[in-house]
Amino acid sequence: MKSVLTTGLCLILSIPAASVWGYAVKEVARGGTVQGTVTLSGPVPDPKAYNLVIFPDPEYCGRISNGNGWRLLRDFLVNERGQVLNVVVLLEGITEGKPFSLSVPRVEARDCRFLPFTTVVRSGHGVEVVNMDPVMHDIQAYETSTATGTRVLFNSPLPFNHRHRRDDLHATHDHRPGSSLVRQFQLSKKRRTFVMQCGFHAYMQSWAIAVDNPYYVLTDENGRFVIEDVPPGTYDLRAWHPGIKQVVKQHVTIEPGVNLTIDFQLPSPGRRKTALTVRTPPRFTPAALGREFTIEPLLERQ
Repeated sequence: MKSVLTTGLCLILSIPAASVWGYAVKEVARGGTVQGTVTLSGPVPDPKAYNLVIFPDPEYCGRISNGNGWRLLRDFLVNERGQVLNVVVLLEGITEGKPFSLSVPRVEARDCRFLPFTTVVRSGHGVEVVNMDPVMHDIQAYETSTATGTRVLFNSPLPFNHRHRRDDLHATHDHRPGSSLVRQFQLSKKRRTFVMQCGFHAYMQSWAIAVDNPYYVLTDENGRFVIEDVPPGTYDLRAWHPGIKQVVKQHVTIEPGVNLTIDFQLPSPGRRKTALTVRTPPRFTPAALGREFTIEPLLERQ
């Protein structure tokens, strides 16, 4: 599957009234709480591997690598107990409640990674992308679904950050932000997955699910989530990770002032059989570029 992913960046020139979005701010009396843990059922998928030589800026981007010239993309972050970090847990079907402040989430291009790897967006609003690197990136944003494939939302260059030096890769970077890129987008009906990929560095990816109310949270390093001040009612509680194709949700009833515990087990996609694996010896080496250089994991050895 072509890694056509990317997330780009939305500027909000004006925000429609709450009624247009189907959500209204209202005081919540005796709201409930839902909490729990998300674990992975099955083996942790192997990371995707990218030979840095075939992408631009192999020396700078190779500051995060495996020591043999490969960048690894670990899209599943799972601890020793199988608990999963950065799963989006959200309640669906809530039309009124606490203020909904999410408008333009920020994604940083830092050390040739998009951070965060998973986040949330709002259709009709936007995303901001900031280049923290002394290299140029290319923002390609898509909406995608397993049923109907991908659709390009926008494609914009993210200019070189001139506030950093390129001549010394060993220098400590304080990652002062460059100019931000902001784009607005509208997802197609029933599509909720938003993905961004760098057109120059395919291992730079960021994924998001579109939300229509403020009752969502990302799991912590122990796979824990807590959603508070929930209006009493019956809703769908969903756990979303971009590497899981199935919709994972449970029907829940929130009682006034009650703390409800719900745990999720995400079905593992299993060990990957893909071309994106470390190959020894690699097909291409620095000699293919006509010069000799060393890719050193100065920042992180994966």
